[in-house]
Amino acid sequence: MRTAEQQLIHMVNQISENNQHGGFDKAAEITSVHLQKFWARSMKKDIVAYLASDGTELSEISKAAVKQL
Repeated sequence: MRTAEQQLIHMVNQISENNQHGGFDKAAEITSVHLQKFWARSMKKDIVAYLASDGTELSEISKAAVKQL
């Protein structure tokens, strides 16, 4: 069973993977907009905190998207 943090990491990586068709910058932008629109404030806070403390399990696109939050 995944922890809540692992689930967030998995979800953001899936979102960024599914939006790679426009290139790196566009995928990061689309992913960030998705997180802003559809993720709860607590989820965004937790993924930003994860990136600040570790971030190793996030894809490069996911890292760029989370930095935009």
